[in-house]
Amino acid sequence: MTKAEKVNFTIDKLEEIYPKIPIPLDHKDPYTLLIAVLLSAQSTDVRVNQITPLLFEKADNPYRMVKLSQEEIREIIKPVGLSPMKSKGIYELSQILIDKYDGEVPQSFEALESFPAVGHKTASVVMSQAFGVPAFPVDTHIHRLMYRWGFTNGKNVTQTEKDAKRLFPKEKWNNLHLQIIWYGREYSPARGWDLEKDIITKTIGRKTVIDEYYKKTKKTRN
Repeated sequence: MTKAEKVNFTIDKLEEIYPKIPIPLDHKDPYTLLIAVLLSAQSTDVRVNQITPLLFEKADNPYRMVKLSQEEIREIIKPVGLSPMKSKGIYELSQILIDKYDGEVPQSFEALESFPAVGHKTASVVMSQAFGVPAFPVDTHIHRLMYRWGFTNGKNVTQTEKDAKRLFPKEKWNNLHLQIIWYGREYSPARGWDLEKDIITKTIGRKTVIDEYYKKTKKTRN
C-alpha cells in the first residue's frame, strides 16, 4: 500500500467505526470546554468529567469563577493533579476574559495561547471543538497511533501534528483527531494492546512495531 492508500484506508475505517463522534470532555460552552481541557493536562478525561460538575456548579462562567479564591478552586480540582498550577491558571485566565474580552472566550489561537496554563494543544481543542476551526490537537493516543501507523517518526508531538496536518485533508481534521483518540482508547491502547483487534495497525502498521509486538507476545506465551 502507498502512503496515500494507507491514509485513505485509515480515514475510511475510522468513519466506519465512528460515524458519530462523542466529545470526550463534558462541557456546555466555550468557557467550560476551555476549563475542562486545561484540567485534563496529565490527567484522564474520565477523572476530569467527575470533577467539572462540582466546579461548574459553583462557577460555570468567568464572573462566578473569580468570586472563588484560588484556594477554593484548588480544593475542588485536587483529584485531577497539578492543582496549584491549574487553579492559578483558571483564576487568572477568568480575570483576563473579564478584563479584555467581556467574559467571552476569544476565537483566536494567539489569544488563547497567551492565557496562563493554556498551551497550543488546549487552544487547538477549543478552536476545533468550540468554534469549528480546523485544528489537529495531538494527545498521547494520537502521538502513539501516528507512530504505530508509520505516519510520523514519533520524535515529538509538534512533529506529529505537522505530519498529521500534511497527510490528512484539512476538512477532516476536527473529526479525525477525535476518532483517533477513541480508536486509540478502544483498539490500540499503550497497555494491554491486542493487535488482533486493532484492524488499522494490523493492516497498515509500521513493520518494526508489528514485529516487536509478536516478539513480545511470543515471549509471554513461552
